[in-house]
Amino acid sequence: MSTELTHIKMAGPVMGTRWTADLGLPDGVDPAAVETALADAVAQVDAQMSTWKADSDLMRLNAAPVGEWVAVPPELMQVLVRGLEIGQASDGAFDIGLGDLVNAWGFGADNADEVAIRANLGQPRRPTHEVLELDEQGLRARKLAPLALDLSGIAKGYGVDRMMRVCDEFNIPSALVALDGELRAKGVQPDSTPWTVVIEKPAYDARLPLSMLELQDAAVATSGDYRHWVEVSQTRFSHTMDRRMGGPAQPGIAGVTVVAADGMTADAMATAILVLGVEDGRAFARKHKVDCLILERAGNELRQHAVGPLFGVNNPAL
Repeated sequence: MSTELTHIKMAGPVMGTRWTADLGLPDGVDPAAVETALADAVAQVDAQMSTWKADSDLMRLNAAPVGEWVAVPPELMQVLVRGLEIGQASDGAFDIGLGDLVNAWGFGADNADEVAIRANLGQPRRPTHEVLELDEQGLRARKLAPLALDLSGIAKGYGVDRMMRVCDEFNIPSALVALDGELRAKGVQPDSTPWTVVIEKPAYDARLPLSMLELQDAAVATSGDYRHWVEVSQTRFSHTMDRRMGGPAQPGIAGVTVVAADGMTADAMATAILVLGVEDGRAFARKHKVDCLILERAGNELRQHAVGPLFGVNNPAL
């Protein structure tokens, strides 16, 4: 393969982070055209789904009155549909309607709001799949109750899916694309060796490798408590919200890495498993046949809980 493909790397800014692409380009493929298409794909995701852009399609839906149908573009509809599917499958452990909690705790565009935190803490709420109605054919959505949508747990996964679609359109057989911590691989590297992905150690103050993972024709995503967090009474809470708690997920899970067929699924399921916790999270991963690695904090130690052969577990009953 190495004699047929040109190995090239690309990158660019988006969503307050960077996208990257490591590609093996066949003869006749224009690198500049590929780079432009990749940048346009992730920019479109940002324009439609950002909670930091007041004019995004998502924020337009958030601002609409309850009960009013709102037209949404097909890309956003695809993410909303998948978000509700995984939300329902996880009994709301993954929930795209917790934007108000994200903002209240200071993880959005505004400072933390102690009044809103106290008003919501300990108050479970209906899952979003019960209060957001989608008309897929008509490309429209409406809220059946007050709702602040936030796609931060799935949009970047969708972003790598869109990047891989670009690779497919250019008939690129060898690709590793990434958006922040979400990655998706196609084939093997131009030198015929597998794509290698680093699983990061969940350290608060450093970026350190924990292990390596070979990835081929699949996506990987990680959710954790070590990048965005707040400390309350000497307890650290992550940015991941739990609708059952009316606030952050309970501390204890340091990180969850999921490998799935596509980025959206890996991204959302990593969040769901973090919220579910070790035992329920493992059961969820086994049920939906995804490989995952759960890292649990036990004092100063990390306990590893794995599901699936990619992480060394061949017996699905474990």
